[in-house]
Amino acid sequence: MVEKPENFRKKGDVWIEWKGKGTLCAMKHPIYLDNAATTALSSEALEAMMPYLTESFGNPSSIYSIGRSTRVAIEMARKTVARALGVKPMSIFFTSCGTESNNTAILSAIRDLGCTSIITSPIEHHAVLHTANHYSRQYSLPLDMVALDEDGVVDYADLEHRLRQHQADGRKPLVSLMYANNEIGSLLDIQRVSQLCRVYGAIFHSDCVQAVAHYPIDLSGHPVHFISASGHKFHGPKGVGILYVNPSLEIAPLIHGGSQERNMRAGTENVYGIIGFAKALELAMEGYEADSRYIGGLRSRMRELLVRYVPGVRFNGTENGLYTVLSVCFPRSSRSESLLTEMDQAGICVSGGSACTSGEAGGSHVIRALANRDGCTTVRFSFSKYNTAEEIEYTVNFLRSVLSPEKAGVGA
Repeated sequence: MVEKPENFRKKGDVWIEWKGKGTLCAMKHPIYLDNAATTALSSEALEAMMPYLTESFGNPSSIYSIGRSTRVAIEMARKTVARALGVKPMSIFFTSCGTESNNTAILSAIRDLGCTSIITSPIEHHAVLHTANHYSRQYSLPLDMVALDEDGVVDYADLEHRLRQHQADGRKPLVSLMYANNEIGSLLDIQRVSQLCRVYGAIFHSDCVQAVAHYPIDLSGHPVHFISASGHKFHGPKGVGILYVNPSLEIAPLIHGGSQERNMRAGTENVYGIIGFAKALELAMEGYEADSRYIGGLRSRMRELLVRYVPGVRFNGTENGLYTVLSVCFPRSSRSESLLTEMDQAGICVSGGSACTSGEAGGSHVIRALANRDGCTTVRFSFSKYNTAEEIEYTVNFLRSVLSPEKAGVGA
């Protein structure tokens, strides 16, 4: 259970901030509960980045001192990232984002590693689904979708069946499955999948954008071939990601025109972004135990209050899924149809699914892939260490006022 700060008091149906001397003022807005879309840049990451935005501005490819100093900074950051993932620095490549990393992994598996089929799932991020679709058409490869259970968890028996069938057909599959789903929080048993891929000779890529920095990931014990991550999902900067490439693989670049990243990614490096990525990852791993417990407590508190005060509410995904995400299925009504708009007007930032697919015709492809989700309005709440218990209670009170206006406010 999370604690409520002492400087908040109840007034009617909402929590408000107590300023002392008899003065009350409304809770500060916005209340940001869309951390799966992006997170606030931490002050520590910004501080680490600042020297490379000002005096240490040299091009890392230059041979003079201010260029060499930025090259050293990049390599130190690479070592920090590699240490956090239990791998050697030579296996870490800095990219612009998770999407670029996913594209590179999928193309490399087909073009360079001889994969002749693709197995993925219908609830992958579009950075994987659209890329897999594109290259399956371009290279005339079969594209298979693994079955899921009702909570969006991979059916491992079905995955093995498909791997066995691809092997019998003389094909070498690429398996691309995300570690943690960005909309419903379902988790992948990455160890189990890596073992299956090893047995059936498949290349295994995992989109770990929602998992890196949120879980300890030691790749030294997993025969994973590629993983992707993005800094802005864990209080690092936007515009920087990583691709882990197993040292046993030899692949060609996606982007040509320079020798950066050991001839693997042309283009002048995003030095300050790389520094911020490494610092944010380091801090996340140092604070994992306390932060995950706190954030998980916020998620549990919201789930508990919604069950208690919003009749007919359901949840997408499993209760023990990704601790930063809570996907809620509200009974459909005239008010729930405009719920996202009303929450935005009230200063509460949430999404109906992935921020990358907002406005998608037909709604979220992830929710459509789940069984028995008709007749409800889905809202994704996602949390960070910067959220507070009173923000959760304020939000539930607002939802209750919209969906069950005849009820009183949430109790302490």
